[in-house]
Amino acid sequence: MDIRDITPTYSVSPQIEPADLPDIAAAGFTTVICNRPDEEVPTELHAEYLRIATEAAGLRFVLNPLSHGNLTTDIIDLQAQTMDDAQGRVLGYCASGNRCTVLWSFANAGKLPTDEIIAAGERAGYQTAGLRPQIEQLAQARA
Repeated sequence: MDIRDITPTYSVSPQIEPADLPDIAAAGFTTVICNRPDEEVPTELHAEYLRIATEAAGLRFVLNPLSHGNLTTDIIDLQAQTMDDAQGRVLGYCASGNRCTVLWSFANAGKLPTDEIIAAGERAGYQTAGLRPQIEQLAQARA
């Protein structure tokens, strides 16, 4: 697993597997968000299988898939609400962790300064500087 911290309470990862869940729970995560559509993974890694394994490990599982062309305010809002409602650390996963970082960035637009959002993603190894226009637009819309 390649878990990267965006904040002390939110981290991202490439695709996880059921065998990873005990380690994820031991690392203090309480919620797992799947941002990867089933169409991108083999059947054994479909969200339903990960939900069962996640819940068996005592964690909450939230399905919030993001693919090209389906980014909506509902997807951003679900990511934000899940992070806000979490009773501990949250792990988002997708193919590389990038989509999870983008959703975190958009969910925090207007809540955190844009430079802070971009820096958090960059520290984790994701190229978030290009998101500045969208982050600022979302922040203005929420003002």
